[in-house]
Amino acid sequence: MDARAFFTPQDIHEIEVAVKAAEGHTSGEIVPYVVGRSDDYPEATWKAAAFGALLGGLLAALVHEAGQFWGYSLVWIALPPFAGAACGILTALVPAVRRRLVSSAQLADQVERRARAAFLEQEVFKTRERTGILIFLSLLEHRVVVLADSGINAKVEQREWDGIVAAIVAGIRAGTPGAALAQAIERCGALLAERKVERRTDDRDELDDRLRIRQE
Repeated sequence: MDARAFFTPQDIHEIEVAVKAAEGHTSGEIVPYVVGRSDDYPEATWKAAAFGALLGGLLAALVHEAGQFWGYSLVWIALPPFAGAACGILTALVPAVRRRLVSSAQLADQVERRARAAFLEQEVFKTRERTGILIFLSLLEHRVVVLADSGINAKVEQREWDGIVAAIVAGIRAGTPGAALAQAIERCGALLAERKVERRTDDRDELDDRLRIRQE
């Protein structure tokens, strides 16, 4: 999926403004990170090809029985499954179809793995008081993961992160991921302020405020 196409220049600006504003009231460091997908899911292609081949063979048999004009040469026998498999592979390129060919558990596992890799890649852990937060969006899967470092997890309950995640997911499905992400960042800032993750007098911006977008 083209992750960049999901965000207009205005979206990106509003997200970065939201990060800066949220960090102005707390020592938390918020890192928004978006990928087009967390994995290629090659098994989805094979499932689609197998289903297409079976369907192609079945349709050919039905056509033969109905019209009695389908031949029995090797070409006519091999063509329908091959054509069906090719159609299946093309269909699997559609994000909504590909997503449905992979189990929910596997989607969740791959997104979680990719989020943890992004947490390390962006060094979200590398803040003075361990107050980094990664907000990770994986667009193909319509899934979001929020990973907070130890300095924040000690003060915020999982159900509160779950509410933020649900709001972003709803925004992705509604076609407004930019606005949903900006609002989630604002909510993170308010939540940290409520939990007394306070900004110090010598606090500085330890992590870049920009939206990270990876095509993948």
